[in-house]
Amino acid sequence: MGVLHFLVSRANGMQHVRGLQSIFQEQEMTETIHDTEGHGYLVTFIGKNGRFGVLRAHSHGLVTFDLQCCEGDDVAQVDNLLNELEKKMKSLLHGNIKRIKRLPALRRGDEVDRYWPTADGRLVEYDIDKVVYEEDSVYQNIKILHSQQFGNILILNGDVNLAESDLAYTQAIMGSGKENYAGKEVLILGGGDGGILCEAVKLKPKMITMTCGNVLDSLTGDCYEVLVEDCVPVLKRFAEEGRTFDYVINDLTAVPISTAPEEDSTWEFLTLILDLSIKVLRPTGKYFTQGNCVNLTEALSQYEEQLGTLSCRVDFSKEVVCVPSYMELWVFYTIWKK
Repeated sequence: MGVLHFLVSRANGMQHVRGLQSIFQEQEMTETIHDTEGHGYLVTFIGKNGRFGVLRAHSHGLVTFDLQCCEGDDVAQVDNLLNELEKKMKSLLHGNIKRIKRLPALRRGDEVDRYWPTADGRLVEYDIDKVVYEEDSVYQNIKILHSQQFGNILILNGDVNLAESDLAYTQAIMGSGKENYAGKEVLILGGGDGGILCEAVKLKPKMITMTCGNVLDSLTGDCYEVLVEDCVPVLKRFAEEGRTFDYVINDLTAVPISTAPEEDSTWEFLTLILDLSIKVLRPTGKYFTQGNCVNLTEALSQYEEQLGTLSCRVDFSKEVVCVPSYMELWVFYTIWKK
């Protein structure tokens, strides 16, 4: 699909349509003018080769043309049509165009889906070239897609989680290289992709305890143990036993995008995990977690307010990191007891 946008100082829709007729006639496209009840002009064009065009002239000055084509259509011919339309519109509007924008074609219905949303609602096109894995578990839809830039990308329920390129994420949620893990006890909540565990064992900790699903090749190693359990009862048990850790790394979920009431259960879950984690944190220990996209200021502010409601007083710092496959800046938190 090709898209042209024109922003003009004034728009006479019918004049534009009539002036473009010769171009569409050459392409054997028939037109239909629709009644918009005074809201500018709307015209559709249908071609014998399956092309479908929509020309919209808005009363406030925006003129748009969207062209939909079928797979296998002559790309050069389509580009020529858009070039001719752009040239003709410039001629018709006699210098009244303030801005022209041609958008790249969107590919719909491909075997491999290239389009995925960012946390702040922008649509991003990835250079996906194949589906490595896809399955519906009892909890979520799981996809692993291969990107030419980012390697394999894990996508859960339509959300980009992590890619092979995203070492920056793992480093940030572990303290960005500022911490000494040697001889320390570490608790990882979630992290089922194995990235944090993989990097943490390299730092020679005394012991890593990790709670997640049964997804890793080995559940035990020289300095780690994976508990295939829900983290909430595990945290409660550790708190009752008085077991503590130098580092707690929460890789369960991001801060909710919305602060609306329907997200209350997620916020309650985050607060519960925070409170339990602080209880098993040693006095000099640190708690690491991700926040969300830096643009989601309201949600991040609410999370920071939640820190003041915990059973133990805490302080925090945050770091903004570019995670390659996210294509947006991401906030990470470090939290400690006061």
